[in-house]
Amino acid sequence: MFKLARYLKEFKLNVIVGPLCKLTEAIFELIVPLVMAQIIDVGIKNGDTDYIWQNGIILIILAVCGLSFALVCQYMASAASQGVGTRLRADLYSHINTLSFKELDRLGTAAFVTRITNDVNQVQTAVAMLIRLVVRAPFLVIGATIMSFSISPRLSLIFFGAMAAIVLVMFPIMKATVKLFKKQQKSLDGISRITRENLSGVRVVRAFARQDYEKQRFEAEAEEYRTFAVKAGRINALLNPAIFIAVNVAYLLIVWLGGGFTDAGIDGLTQGKVIALVNYMTQISLALVVVANLVTIFTKAAASSARINEIFNMESSIKSPETSPKTDENAPIIAFDNVNFSYAGEENSLENITFALKKGETLGIIGGTGSGKTTLANLLCRFYDVSGGSVKISGADVRDYPTEELRKKIAVVPQKTELLSGSLRYNMTLGRTDIPDEQIYRALEVAQAKEFTDSLDGGLDAKILQGGKNFSGGQKQRLAIARAVARGSEIIIFDDSSSALDYSTDAKLRKALGEMNDITCVIISQRPNSIKHADKIIVLDDGQAVGIGTHDELLNTCEVYREICKSTGDYSERGEENG
Repeated sequence: MFKLARYLKEFKLNVIVGPLCKLTEAIFELIVPLVMAQIIDVGIKNGDTDYIWQNGIILIILAVCGLSFALVCQYMASAASQGVGTRLRADLYSHINTLSFKELDRLGTAAFVTRITNDVNQVQTAVAMLIRLVVRAPFLVIGATIMSFSISPRLSLIFFGAMAAIVLVMFPIMKATVKLFKKQQKSLDGISRITRENLSGVRVVRAFARQDYEKQRFEAEAEEYRTFAVKAGRINALLNPAIFIAVNVAYLLIVWLGGGFTDAGIDGLTQGKVIALVNYMTQISLALVVVANLVTIFTKAAASSARINEIFNMESSIKSPETSPKTDENAPIIAFDNVNFSYAGEENSLENITFALKKGETLGIIGGTGSGKTTLANLLCRFYDVSGGSVKISGADVRDYPTEELRKKIAVVPQKTELLSGSLRYNMTLGRTDIPDEQIYRALEVAQAKEFTDSLDGGLDAKILQGGKNFSGGQKQRLAIARAVARGSEIIIFDDSSSALDYSTDAKLRKALGEMNDITCVIISQRPNSIKHADKIIVLDDGQAVGIGTHDELLNTCEVYREICKSTGDYSERGEENG
């Protein structure tokens, strides 16, 4: 938690004024038993109504002043806690966006979501309690003990004994619950993961009638969370009974011994002073209950802080240089030189990949599932760094490009189409906010999307629902293609982005892209028909390039490519034409 204390620097006034106000309220609260003792020993004993009224007014004034200071503290605590939570979430989100795919893959989306929401909420609550109660509760305990000592040094020993007993119980409980709260938060990651998977993939779950199985998965994860929560709750539940047992024993001793001391005249005790001692013991008991709750709150916050700091301690494995590299206009726009790549702790996903592509040419990538097609595209975009070899754009290694500059050079149409909620224009201008409407319309026309976007209400301001749910699969793919084209990048990667298009639309799209001579296209596809007109085709098999050449060359030299063509019917059609 101390590492996150830096967020309190912006709220120094709140952190200082808030506790001072609460301290002042506590002082007023400590005066109340003394006033009550005077009312009993003087006013009630002598039947002096005026004295009772006068001191009663003092009690009201103390209550009003205490309430006023408490409200100021509450405002300071709320402003600081909400401010810290807002800034912490913003910094956490910003830091997550600096991480590479390698780090994002390690924790998973659900864990990041839980930490930026639930864990930050725990820290936010701790900040509020820090300002409101951390000073007040201990001060009340210490202050009430001192006040009791001033009334009766002998009976004040009861207060010290009660507090010592409570402290001995509190620390072992706090130590035991920290581990359980950490496990509880980790289990919450699992619940978030399963919930996210099922809600985003609800159509798949229902299509395969797996609702019951997914319910069992969720219930198992929820049961694990419940188990940790119950264990922590059972241990934590010992705090309040322990406090009340110690306090009630103290009550009994104060009344019993106090009555005897009053009769014997020891320490000058009176009935009013005994009542004051009881009131101070009550204040201590309530303060210790607050301390017990604070232990729970700060234990949870400590566990959450550790999880948040785990993200802050992550550093991106991809470092972005500050200066642009020297490029060569005569060099191939894309060049892979003996590239190897493996995900963490796994076998190579790509081995010894070498090829070059000139500006304006089209590269086709084909292969079986898991052959490394998307991985190759990810290396070109530098979503991951190569394990060996180099990837170059215009003669410069992609590792020498500043990240922003590299992203401007490459536009990607991902395998899984993602549209963001908002307007059509907002989605079309994700890469650049300065794209004119004419360029967007041209991109929609190239992507064969203009035919349905022209009929949308609002034109470019038409609403797009979350995930593009108001469009079909083919329409979403065409919009994603238009978004990449509108950006005006030198290189566009199409990662199996025409799988939902019919053959006629796919042919029109390829024709329109072919007319854009200034753009270098990388097309990943399962269909030989989509890439057979490419200037160069790479055939991948188990991470290795088993064939590189044109469509005709590969039909004659690459068995894997021939098998793919036969499975789709392209090979036989070609054979008939040759015949």
